[in-house]
Amino acid sequence: MQTIMLMNAKGGCGKSTLATNLATWYADEGFKVALADHDPQGSTLDWLEARQDYEGIPEIAAIDAVNGPARAPRGTDYLIMDVPASIHGKDINAHLRRVDTMIMPVLPSPLDIRACKRYLKELSKNNRIARGQLRVGVVANRVRENTRAFHELEAFLNGLEIPFLGKLRESQNYIRAAETGLGIFELAPSQVYADVVQWDAIIDWLNEQ
Repeated sequence: MQTIMLMNAKGGCGKSTLATNLATWYADEGFKVALADHDPQGSTLDWLEARQDYEGIPEIAAIDAVNGPARAPRGTDYLIMDVPASIHGKDINAHLRRVDTMIMPVLPSPLDIRACKRYLKELSKNNRIARGQLRVGVVANRVRENTRAFHELEAFLNGLEIPFLGKLRESQNYIRAAETGLGIFELAPSQVYADVVQWDAIIDWLNEQ
């Protein structure tokens, strides 16, 4: 089983958006997927509940990791973990103990860049990350490409020692997907093409394992 965690110390950066869409990509590819919500806000659990209104789409197992253990059902191929902001100190080690891959979404703003820089420094103290036992990548999220803010974020992420996986544009399609319990890959292809192609580099990196 592959375990992918979405993590960032700063809230509102899009961890749940990446978690739910990764879950649907793997589920649509025929894999057995579980989505663990570690955040008391329960955003991914709400999304999974909305997903139950549809027939004929792949099932994704829901795990309430706030009120119980984050144990995936037997036979799960991919466990996607959505964790809350402000995980620090010993809690970082506890969350990363059995994770294969961690992805950090970062927004194009000076506040988010500074927060990312501090958090990466803290994460570097984790033994599994320091030893290369856990893959870590960053994603630029909710970007408007022809803006100074994005160019500053892009320069920052390209200068890191960890992989910059790609960018996801600011798009109403992600809001539609979140509201309906679907993934970006399950909406009308003609409407989401510009969004879907941006996931190619992220998926390719994940599948290198």
